Amino acid sequence: MRSWGLTDQGCVRKQNQDAYKIEQLDRTSVLGVVCDGMGGAKSGNIASTLAVEVFSQEVKQSWKPYLSQEKIDQILRSAVKLANFTVYDQAQQFEEFDGMGTTLVAVLVHGKKATVVNVGDSRVYGIDDSGIRQITKDHSLVQMMVERGDIKPEQAKSYPGKNLITRAIGTEAVVMCDIFHLDVAKGDFFLLCSDGLSNMMDDQEILFEVVHGVNKAHCCKRLLNIAKNRGAPDNVTSVLIQI
Repeated sequence: MRSWGLTDQGCVRKQNQDAYKIEQLDRTSVLGVVCDGMGGAKSGNIASTLAVEVFSQEVKQSWKPYLSQEKIDQILRSAVKLANFTVYDQAQQFEEFDGMGTTLVAVLVHGKKATVVNVGDSRVYGIDDSGIRQITKDHSLVQMMVERGDIKPEQAKSYPGKNLITRAIGTEAVVMCDIFHLDVAKGDFFLLCSDGLSNMMDDQEILFEVVHGVNKAHCCKRLLNIAKNRGAPDNVTSVLIQI
C-alpha cells in the first residue's frame, strides 16, 4: 500500500486553510484525512489543523490489528466526536475563533476493507477497474437541492451558494457523520480532496490523471497543477492511497 498527499493555497487565497494527514497504523492499515477549514483568516486554518490532529491521534491511539468492523466504526465516530468537541470548545472560549469550523473526510484502509467517514463537502473518490465513483455525499445546500429535484447535478458545480455546507466540525456542540464500508482489491485507489480540487475538475478528468499518470507519486502534483491552471480560487488538497 502506498500513499501521497499535497496541499496548496491556490491562486487567490492568501492563506491555506486546508490540512491533511496520512498515518500508517500497521503493516496493512493506513488512515488518510483531509479537512477544509472555514471561519475567516484568523481561524479556518486553526479549525482544520486541530480537527486533523485530534481525529488522527484518537484513531491511532485506539487502533489495534484485527478489530471488528463494528469496533472500527465506533473508533471513527468517537474520533469525529472528539475533533468536533475540540474545535467547538476553542470557538466558544476565544472570540477570535468564533464561528470557525471545518469539513472532515477520512479513509481507513484495513486489509481488504475500507471505511470512509465524512462531515461536510470534502470528498472521497473510489477508483478501480470499473472507473471512478464518489463515495461520500456532500453535506451542502446544493446537494439538498439536487436531491429535491430543484436543480440538475450538472448545475450544482456552478450554482450560487455552492460553498454553503449543512454539516461541519466545530460549528455545533454535536455533529453527525456518515460512514461507508467498501471492499478493496490490489490496484484500487482512494482519492480524498477538498472542494478546491473537485470544483475545478470533473470525475473523468480525475480518473484519467490517477489511472494513466505514469508516476503515481506525482499524481497529487498533477491534479494541483490542473486546478491552478484553471485559476484555483480556493485552497487545493488531495490525498491518494493506492492499495
